[in-house]
Amino acid sequence: MTEDALAYVTKRGLGALADTMGIEMLEFTIERAVARMPVEGNTQPADLLHGGAYVVLGESLGSMSANLFAGEGKLAVGIEINATHTRSATSGFVTGVCTPIHLGRTLTTHEIVVTDDQGRRCSTIRITNLIKDLRA
Repeated sequence: MTEDALAYVTKRGLGALADTMGIEMLEFTIERAVARMPVEGNTQPADLLHGGAYVVLGESLGSMSANLFAGEGKLAVGIEINATHTRSATSGFVTGVCTPIHLGRTLTTHEIVVTDDQGRRCSTIRITNLIKDLRA
């Protein structure tokens, strides 16, 4: 992480939901953001990682990345998200890697690939954020 990006994450935080789910930022730049999340505590009744947990990880990464790109005086807010779950994690951690697909003046789109501890893809998430001016 660069000093500026690390300061940004430290100042802003990931939010209460991300904290509750145990999401930890590992790498954070405009070009690539990486975070991990434990499976334990984030499962559905069949002891599989809850599909919504994948989406929370993806939205946390995509929104934070969009806001870093947007810069001072701007706010990026999610306007669309979708996820395709292709494997179920049952233990350990999942890791999300977020990369930009499009970085524009008013819209960003990011893809987040979530893998298990064995490196197997579990979910692919795409999020689009709207960049707006912060009100004074």
